[in-house]
Amino acid sequence: MVKNPFISVISQEENRGSVEFQVFSFTNKIRRLTSHLELHRKDYLSQRGLRKILGKRQRLLAYLSKKNRVRYKELIGQLNIREPKTH
Repeated sequence: MVKNPFISVISQEENRGSVEFQVFSFTNKIRRLTSHLELHRKDYLSQRGLRKILGKRQRLLAYLSKKNRVRYKELIGQLNIREPKTH
């Protein structure tokens, strides 16, 4: 796994309830589960867990984008999770 500079920023804040921290921890879980599912394709319970976590992260990101667009843009840029839409 790649060391993310965002980790140190989050851990210094010690604000584990913030939307940014929650999205960050969900992203780590998603990356772990994705690599697990590459080895174990038929692990359906892990697939279900992954879908649930993806939904939670999606809802948090939607909330953040409505409340504070600047923080949302910074977060997706730092975590590298959304590709910009091309028309």
